[in-house]
Amino acid sequence: MVFNKVEGNVTAARGFSAAGIHCGIKKNKKDLALIYSEVPAKAAGTYTKNRFQAAPVIVSRENLQNGKARAVICNSGNANACSGEQGLQDARRMAALTAEMLSIDPGEVVVSSTGVIGQYLPMEIVDAGIRQVAKSLSPQGGPDAAEAIMTTDLISKEVAYEVEIGGETVTVGGIAKGSGMIHPNMATMLAFITTDCAISTELLQKALKYTVDRSYNLITVDGDTSTNDMAVMLANGLAGNAEITSENQDYQRFVEVLQRVNTELSQKIVRDGEGATKFLEVRIEHAASFLDGKTLAMGILDSNLVKTAFFGEDANWGRIVSAMGQTDVEFYPERVNIWLGDLQVTKDGQGLHFDEDHAKEILKHKDITIRVDLGMGEETVTAWGSDLSYEYVTINASYRS
Repeated sequence: MVFNKVEGNVTAARGFSAAGIHCGIKKNKKDLALIYSEVPAKAAGTYTKNRFQAAPVIVSRENLQNGKARAVICNSGNANACSGEQGLQDARRMAALTAEMLSIDPGEVVVSSTGVIGQYLPMEIVDAGIRQVAKSLSPQGGPDAAEAIMTTDLISKEVAYEVEIGGETVTVGGIAKGSGMIHPNMATMLAFITTDCAISTELLQKALKYTVDRSYNLITVDGDTSTNDMAVMLANGLAGNAEITSENQDYQRFVEVLQRVNTELSQKIVRDGEGATKFLEVRIEHAASFLDGKTLAMGILDSNLVKTAFFGEDANWGRIVSAMGQTDVEFYPERVNIWLGDLQVTKDGQGLHFDEDHAKEILKHKDITIRVDLGMGEETVTAWGSDLSYEYVTINASYRS
């Protein structure tokens, strides 16, 4: 299928505008973002599975129950998590004031926050910020919104693609944030995706969940999840295609372009991982099932011993097989073959003599592929992660300061 990558983000699709400003939650960086659809939109969401769910997650789940939304308001610098009834009131206040400024219903507003846990939002500052950011909306405001949702991120994350569906050009674009506390079942990450595709609410939710499971839920930086994570998608139908109401060819095209967008955003998160010096791709081939492949890939990527070996550029494949063996996946060790880049290091579960200098050259690269052939089935699962460096410890030892 042919996709066209285009310059843009959440405002690449027809009918969307955005803004990002500094309102004062953070000292001197943008900290409040707004995304808006000029017409009513279908909406879908996936959320953190952490038992401590932040107030904005609870409120957004409530608001999206009817599958409709027109705006996303997001602050950074304060998570509004573990903030009790006051936190819920503040999240609802954010939705209500955003709705007032945009002349829409409060139930059409997604609320999101990211930052330090356990502090109340400075609502006087936030209120003034919402009034300001609503007046700053622009079709060119996507980069500012992408910047405003960042916390420890070093780079903003945005992408957009076009594809033909039903004879019309459909655009899917998005922004994301995330750098640390990254792990499957969402992480300390936010993703906001927009499209002008006409699609039913049910299929929008199904497509989002399917692609999230194969993108954001297949990345890890440090094995920690968070309280605030969500991926939310708005579809306003302005592309003019016939509404997708069944899992036909148009639906498959939509899923594929959405997968491309979410995969790129998730990879950008890993590449920006706190203290990361390596981008690790683990490909589990010939697995018996998607779940088996995912479990093994994440077991490898979450192992601190594996992470530190790659940081030290040490071809210690024994740490890879050890990480696999401590999962609950049933496989035959005597069938396992492993490659680091193009260099095979094990065959039929046993180590091979290999050129250590060649291995060292492979591990000097920032991007490294670890390929594992299980010899079990037909499923291939690819996941992404990073190494563990001194810098990661430094960043997280002083996060609140």
